[in-house]
Amino acid sequence: FFVSMFLNTLTPKFYVALTGTSSLISGLILIFEWWYFRKYGTSFIEQVSVSHLRPLLGGVDNNSSNNSNSSNGDSDSNRQSVSECKVWRNPLNLFRGAEYNRYTWVTGREPLTYYDMNLSAQDHQTFFTCDSDHLRPADAIMQKAWRERNPQARISAAHEALEINEIRSRVEVPLIASSTIWEIKLLPKCATAYILLAEEEATTIAEAEKLFKQALKAGDGCYRRSQQLQHHGSQYEAQHRRDTNVLVYIKRRLAMCARRLGRTREAVKMMRDLMKEFPLLSMFNIHENLLEALLELQAYADVQAVLAKYDDISLPKSATICYTAALLKARAVSDKFSPEAASRRGLSTAEMNAVEAIHRAVEFNPHVPKYLLEMKSLILPPEHILKRGDSEAIAYAFFHLAHWKRVEGALNLLHCTWEGTFRMIPYPLEKGHLFYPYPICTETADRELLPSFHEVSVYPKKELPFFILFTAGLCSFTAMLALLTHQFPELMGVFAKAFLSTLFAPLNFVMEKVESVLPSSLWHQLTRI
Repeated sequence: FFVSMFLNTLTPKFYVALTGTSSLISGLILIFEWWYFRKYGTSFIEQVSVSHLRPLLGGVDNNSSNNSNSSNGDSDSNRQSVSECKVWRNPLNLFRGAEYNRYTWVTGREPLTYYDMNLSAQDHQTFFTCDSDHLRPADAIMQKAWRERNPQARISAAHEALEINEIRSRVEVPLIASSTIWEIKLLPKCATAYILLAEEEATTIAEAEKLFKQALKAGDGCYRRSQQLQHHGSQYEAQHRRDTNVLVYIKRRLAMCARRLGRTREAVKMMRDLMKEFPLLSMFNIHENLLEALLELQAYADVQAVLAKYDDISLPKSATICYTAALLKARAVSDKFSPEAASRRGLSTAEMNAVEAIHRAVEFNPHVPKYLLEMKSLILPPEHILKRGDSEAIAYAFFHLAHWKRVEGALNLLHCTWEGTFRMIPYPLEKGHLFYPYPICTETADRELLPSFHEVSVYPKKELPFFILFTAGLCSFTAMLALLTHQFPELMGVFAKAFLSTLFAPLNFVMEKVESVLPSSLWHQLTRI
């Protein structure tokens, strides 16, 4: 009785307001859910329900031992996640002043993120400083300069470090009377100051090369002096380690300058000499610079020799290693490859080797093919990369796309075969084929490394969360009801009353049964209460 009386009092305007408000609210929830999913890669409602509602519903065991075990498991998984998401210095990183800044001047966009530049600052402090820098005023200034965030302040500090050396040289020369110590009349220049100016102040590669040559003179002298004193104590050993890092960095960047300026053979010679002189310093990954330069010279036999040394199961892999190996094997068959002929007669042994090499490369980094096939636009590579991530794919394709284009039919073979990799690893986050399962943290790390205007490539593609689909359906349904109610208020009112009557029919049936069982006086008292 009460339900029917309530329904009879409702007007069509109420139904229009109800459906319109429901559509608006569900639409706002949908917009927020979509924005949160695009930004963080997960559903907000799902995340809140898992992290807050599950403990309230008994999802956490009260046993302290289980809690400790779960906390240990979480810490282990966190450590594994951190190790998987380790970022590496990009061995082919560009010059800030001569390349990154010129891009900013032309486009008005910042190609480097704050996170990426902060990692570079940490690298510079690790490689170019030591505990004894306070003993030399120029090195003390540079130690502060590497921590400085403002580029102009860093450049000013580098000039100040060079000026201090000039002043001290002029002061100390008249004080030297003995010819036996005449060799210290000119203090060594500050090599790290020249490095900073070459990286950030030079606006062309030619200017950067001149500054790196001056840095080489200063760095070579410091290296030779510290080499003679390295066994005199831990302090001298740290200085020698720092001077070694500085010298290797300078020579590598000089080789990269020569490569940029078209002197590729000279660059190859410099890289080979550097790898022979410092064979244990693999942190700079100089062999990847060498591979790129050899591919430019089309010295494929030399490329194969380098791969034979570094494409080893015990050594860490990279996109450069895997895709260069695939390119060499594709080169042997790509000029005559035809998918129609291959489907008729089957793949030959050489073609099968090439396809397997492509599958291996795609499994290691599945983001690269879209850039090589120009299905996705390239941007300037960051200064740091995440192996197997989008950042590494950009860094590789930026320099190696021309080498793939130069090999006739290589891109066609890649286009025909690369997607077959995903049939071999249907669950890449759980189990790999030739490599470990694909790390789940690459998207988050790549979003930190790559600029905001770039659409980060995500693998595997995430399906839309249930709550986004649910709110989308709810929004569409209520919007349709609001429109129909507005256009046909009387008819929709009849339907609404019929629907609500049907919905409340079980309740009415229960109420009638209760009335028939209970005494009328008792029922009267209950209704009054």
